[in-house]
Amino acid sequence: MNIRTVRVEDLAGMQDCNLHNLPENYTMKYYLYHALSWPSLSYVAEDHNGRIVGYILAKMEEVDEQEGQSAINHVPHGHVTSISVMRSYRRLGLAKKLMLQSQEAMNSIYRAAFVSLHVRKSNRAALGLYRDTLGFTVKNIEEKYYADGEDAYAMQLTFEH
Repeated sequence: MNIRTVRVEDLAGMQDCNLHNLPENYTMKYYLYHALSWPSLSYVAEDHNGRIVGYILAKMEEVDEQEGQSAINHVPHGHVTSISVMRSYRRLGLAKKLMLQSQEAMNSIYRAAFVSLHVRKSNRAALGLYRDTLGFTVKNIEEKYYADGEDAYAMQLTFEH
């Protein structure tokens, strides 16, 4: 198993992994936006044949002037947009490795203060990884966050500098 930063030619494999495993799907343009804007934050896991069997799609949060943020008050922080591992490759530690690679890049390259993510309240496996293994905490519950109406835990992990 090999974990490396994403390349443009990986995007179709990432999308395939997403479509097979998650109800939240993204356009190719969205994957491309992440890969080109933050090339050091998204990673893929590939099997011995070079097939994409997992990925993490991550970004740095930008100043949102429409919500009244100013660049002066903005705290640099990362966000995990999506992470997925094909079912037959789960329980091998790939999701943890993908998360740690991306978190390290957020911290060392962008000097992020923290990383955030959303997870379905019903996703016990992911919640266990984020909270119990990686040390994320639940910051709040976002009601009806997902298209099907399910609530999400908004989670955060603060980096040590």
